[in-house]
Amino acid sequence: MKKGNYKNIIYLIVVVLVLAVGYTYLARPKSVENAPISKVAEEVKAGNVKNISVNGTDVTTTLKDNKKIQSTISSSQQITTTLKDLGADPSKVTLDIKQGSDSSFWISILAYVLPTLLIVGLFYFMLRQAQGSGNQAMMFGKSQARLADANKKQVSFADVAGSTEAKQELLEIVEFLKYPQKFITLGAKIPKGVLLFGPPGTGKTLMARAVAGEAGVPFFSISGSEFVEMFVGVGASRVRDLFNKAKKNAPCIIFIDEIDAVGRQRGTGMGGSHDEREQTLNQILVEMDGFETDTNVIVIAATNRPDVLDPALLRPGRFDRRVILDMPDIKDRTEILKIHAKNKPLAKGANLEIIAKQTPGFSGADLQNILNESAILAARENKKEISMQDIEASVEKVYLGPERKGAVMNEREKKITAYHEAGHALIGHLLPNTDPIHKISIVSRGMALGVTWSLPIEDKKLISRSELRDDIAMMLGGRAAEKIFFNEITTGASNDLEKATQMARDMVTRYGMSDKLGNQIYGRRDDLVFLGKELAEHHKDYSEDIASIIDSEISRIINEAYKTAEKTINSNKKKLEKVANVLLEKETIESEEFNALMDKTKV
Repeated sequence: MKKGNYKNIIYLIVVVLVLAVGYTYLARPKSVENAPISKVAEEVKAGNVKNISVNGTDVTTTLKDNKKIQSTISSSQQITTTLKDLGADPSKVTLDIKQGSDSSFWISILAYVLPTLLIVGLFYFMLRQAQGSGNQAMMFGKSQARLADANKKQVSFADVAGSTEAKQELLEIVEFLKYPQKFITLGAKIPKGVLLFGPPGTGKTLMARAVAGEAGVPFFSISGSEFVEMFVGVGASRVRDLFNKAKKNAPCIIFIDEIDAVGRQRGTGMGGSHDEREQTLNQILVEMDGFETDTNVIVIAATNRPDVLDPALLRPGRFDRRVILDMPDIKDRTEILKIHAKNKPLAKGANLEIIAKQTPGFSGADLQNILNESAILAARENKKEISMQDIEASVEKVYLGPERKGAVMNEREKKITAYHEAGHALIGHLLPNTDPIHKISIVSRGMALGVTWSLPIEDKKLISRSELRDDIAMMLGGRAAEKIFFNEITTGASNDLEKATQMARDMVTRYGMSDKLGNQIYGRRDDLVFLGKELAEHHKDYSEDIASIIDSEISRIINEAYKTAEKTINSNKKKLEKVANVLLEKETIESEEFNALMDKTKV
């Protein structure tokens, strides 16, 4: 039932109830004395009557003391005749005779009609509600896919920066949809499915919309989770309905976002073949197999976990194309920033190329968020343009978390934090395989009391063992500085220790960087999806002897890195103290000032 129908019925019921109450009140007898007409005649004789009002058979007598007497007479009699018959002179009183309808008649009628109307209204409401429930039940197995509005501006490849190789792959899909006949005449089969995969925020959904926009075809979009319901068979029914709609609108594109919600490998969970998710996946496979060569319906699916998908989805004839959307490099980041800056007034000094250099590892969604945050910051300060300072502040907010300038630290904690961050920065500057220091701050951000931010000179795809060892030493530089200058250690290094331990473990178990264990990976990562991360970490595919060697290798890597950090700090105490003192004074040191301190300060 529509929302408007509910409102109309509720209004009707309220009006009926109000009328019923009102008429009930009107029909309620007044607080008057009921007496025979002979009593009225006696009062007339005694001269106590002020006036007599007659309405049909009802006689209302008002005495001189304003007391009222209610009486009735026969409809065939007149009040004057009746009073004369009883010995009273009607000329001594004022008579008010009304020739109207009998109100008691209408009140009686309403007393029957209003309850009837109320009951009919309730039955009507219940009937419409039952019909609405029936309609909902009929729609339960229908697809929830949304058809993009053709009247709105369509997304094109020009709106998607970077991902050149992905665009080239998808241009073939556009050609298939626009000019299918030239492929069919050569015996080429139109691909049935395209799988877009990559890290979150890399523009998979935007790329799918761009394909539909370039091809100018209808675009059905749905999330994988929208297929699955608590009732078995509903998901499969929705899949059938979706593909039937698509065939009627061919050529068109079906976009299934987060397909891993229904496309995970079968036979790994509870429920067997009666599991609702598995039945939905089976129906998707059947529908894709049922496409004719000239159907011109292409399914585009997106996921950031292609490793968990069922092999049946990935075989030829289903998802024939697999397109990778990776994190953008510096050139792509510059183009992405330019696209998102089109409708934003940038100041003359705003250089997006510098921002692109400062954001390695950022996705397209992160870059969009940076410019949005910078616009919010500029508006908050009542600016007319977005300055470079606003954008850089937004980069720090997105990357490091918002500043917590209100967080109060006592002088001792502030000093320890300054030496801790100076220890990180010193190691990061002096060791040969670390990235340059970009910024040091003892202003609290997120849960951290301070932060040391280093940025690579250029984008990296590979990391060497030497770089990982120096990175671990840099992580331990804060703990080493606390120990050397205060002869004490604090809980401030907990996050550093966690990261260092995980990096050392990955070196040993994932990257084969242990001389003792050799070129071998330990631990089955494919179990992470089905058993849960914590359980999978305890599920070893190696012996206890190997586990002992892994533990000793991790400990060796961390201890060697800590000794490197201690040795470096002991050899450069004056430099570290100088950096710590400037941090205590200014709270933040930029890269230029830090490099100047390192060059000027003598060991």
